Amino acid sequence: MKIKVLGSGCARCNKLYEATNKALEDLNIQADVVKDEDMMSMMSYGIVRTPALVINEKAVLSGRLPSGEELKGLIKEHADES
Repeated sequence: MKIKVLGSGCARCNKLYEATNKALEDLNIQADVVKDEDMMSMMSYGIVRTPALVINEKAVLSGRLPSGEELKGLIKEHADES
C-alpha cells in the first residue's frame, strides 16, 4: 500500500502524516507513507485544499484532519486495493 500526505508542510499537514503512521501502527498494516509538498503533484490529484490523503493513487480526503477512527476506516477500506 502506498500513502501520500499532500500539503505545504503546515502544522495540519504534519499532524495528518503523524496520525496516518499511528493509524497504520494501530492496524498493524504495512505501507509506504510519504509527505509530498509539490504543488503540481497536488493539482494532478485535483487537490485544492490541504492537508490531503492519497491512498494507492486515489485521493480519499482533502481540506481537513479526520478523526483517528475515520482515518483507520479509510486505510482499511483501501488496504485491499494494493
